[in-house]
Formats: sequence, structure tokens, C-alpha cells
Amino acid sequence: MTIDLNEFLLIVLYNLLIVLVIIFGILGIKLIKTLKKVDSVIDDVNKKMDKVDGVFSIIDKTTDYASSISDKIVNSLASLINILFKKKKGKDENDEE
Repeated sequence: MTIDLNEFLLIVLYNLLIVLVIIFGILGIKLIKTLKKVDSVIDDVNKKMDKVDGVFSIIDKTTDYASSISDKIVNSLASLINILFKKKKGKDENDEE
């Protein structure tokens, strides 16, 4: 019962290939489970972001409203100051004539 060296190496190679296939199968299954967990985490984050988006839109509308009010106040004060200076310049010019 002598086994040729070529046959022995083929048997070892086939056994190693079987072990590799089993290892890759186990890693593939674990990878699929991990991807399912990651997918569920991403879904949860998306749901929470949708809720937070509503809050941010409310804050955005509020700041836009406050900004428009402050713009109106600044414009009215600027026009009032402009009117006061125009009247003062007009009086100075009339006094010189």
C-alpha cells in the first residue's frame, strides 16, 4: 500500500479546499447576518431623521419669520433716519439762499 506523492498532495489539496469552502460559507452567513443588522440600524436612523427633519423645518420657518420682521424694522428705521437727514439738508440749503 504505497501512496504516490502526487496522490497524497491531491488528497491534502482537496481537504484544504473543503475546509476553505466551509470557512467561506460560515463567513458568508455571518456577513449576511451583519448586513441585516446594519440595514435595520440604517432604517432606524432614517426614521429618527425624518422626525428630526420636522423639528428643523419648524426652526427654519421660525428663523425666516424672525429675519423678515427684523429686516422690516431695520428698513423702517433706515428710511426714518434717511428722511430726517434729508429734511435737515433741505433746511441747510434753504438757509444759505
